[in-house]
Amino acid sequence: MRDRPAGVGARELGVALAEGWQIHPADLRYAPVGGGSYHWEVRDHQDRPWFVTVDDLDDKPWLGHNRTEVGEGLRVALDTAAALRDRAGLQFVAAPIPAVQGQIVLPVGERYAVAVYPFIQGTSGQFGVPLPAAERLQIVDMLAALHAATPAAAQARVAKTRLPQRDALEAALRELDRPWLGGPYSEPARELLSGSAGRIRRTLETFDKLADHLDAAPELVITHGEPHPANIMRAGTGVMLIDWDTVGLAPPERDLWMIVTDSGDEVRRYTEATGRAVDADALEFYRIRWALDDIAAFMRAFRDEHRQTPQTEHMWQWAESYFGAESYLDQVR
Repeated sequence: MRDRPAGVGARELGVALAEGWQIHPADLRYAPVGGGSYHWEVRDHQDRPWFVTVDDLDDKPWLGHNRTEVGEGLRVALDTAAALRDRAGLQFVAAPIPAVQGQIVLPVGERYAVAVYPFIQGTSGQFGVPLPAAERLQIVDMLAALHAATPAAAQARVAKTRLPQRDALEAALRELDRPWLGGPYSEPARELLSGSAGRIRRTLETFDKLADHLDAAPELVITHGEPHPANIMRAGTGVMLIDWDTVGLAPPERDLWMIVTDSGDEVRRYTEATGRAVDADALEFYRIRWALDDIAAFMRAFRDEHRQTPQTEHMWQWAESYFGAESYLDQVR
């Protein structure tokens, strides 16, 4: 996140770390990276490094409808990640460490929650930049191992298939004939959506048809949910999967669509490893679900009250990319 969370600074975070994890920060540095959480790099007085995340309980609609539901959903997700690492032995799972009293995540005020991770010395990929072929196959092997570890994720929730912010997208489509007054990106966003409204509506129809097919999926496995290049951390000679707040039970295609290519190599590798066929319709469903979910989030943010900040500038750049040439929507069948 390019912006910092309102009301959570070095003092509030230092108190939470000291009281929850007995980590006494000597150095706190905000890291403006990622898109779903706020991040800090921390060094304690013994010069040990930690990676700390703060999540906004008002801004994770896939986990719930209010702060209480989102906080509980976040706890379940991060507990699941810890179980996959500790019980299933999946060392590529970058899960948080529990606080002194055993909680995996703790509140910071009424709106935020904090979690602490071991610091990983490595580099991540970049969203939208394809991984090398050999690394893609390595990720397929990781996903096969993850999906096989489903018994260790007994408390995991079923990942939602429907769009959590669909109401916001449909409201935006209904209100294209009137000004949007939320902030500097409101009218540009209305113009952007107006030029693609028919395409969005057709994509929603395709999404609904594929969702009916997906509801009949015979088997659910534990999935990461977003194994894209930016969530792949290269550390030493191996790779790790980071950002587990989207973990959930789902068809395996929820993960696979992000890694398969037209070559078919990744599909063959996964089937060989698991004995499980890959469903092309399910791959298509999750591909367009990702695009619709992002577009809904953009339109909600830009119709609501907002200011021009580094974060909204970044969101606007991504929003424009969804409506340009060779976007996800142009590839919908």
